[in-house]
Amino acid sequence: MLQVNLSAVFTLCRDVGAHMLAQPAQLPGARRGAIVNVASLLSFQGGITVPAYAASKGGVAQLTKALSNEWAGKGISVNAIAPGYVATEMNAALMEDPERAASILARIPAGRWGAPEDFKGAVVYLASQASAYVSGEVLTVDGGWMGR
Repeated sequence: MLQVNLSAVFTLCRDVGAHMLAQPAQLPGARRGAIVNVASLLSFQGGITVPAYAASKGGVAQLTKALSNEWAGKGISVNAIAPGYVATEMNAALMEDPERAASILARIPAGRWGAPEDFKGAVVYLASQASAYVSGEVLTVDGGWMGR
């Protein structure tokens, strides 16, 4: 879990960041590029029965902030999205557990689990010129879960 969710993200950020730093800052605002990582609600919460996952996603959130501190002044913004509960195969066991699924759904103000399509707007924003002055942020996209 730590290898896939954190070590791989670190390695990819390091290598992509090095490539971006080697490029001239020719994007609007003297930017070199944008990195958007995928964190999780469990970057902020411990979760239930998933300590390795929570630790790995907490690490992604802090890595995002640390790299932003290093690279924002060099024209590279580093941000992350933190998806809430998403109706995917990864969450099939949760969705099939009537009690757990009901408790999760009851806490989501939007009244539904997320869909993969719910994240594209946030990613496009963080990768675009529209967010040129945004770096080191972990944007929750969770149907309102964290607002409760």
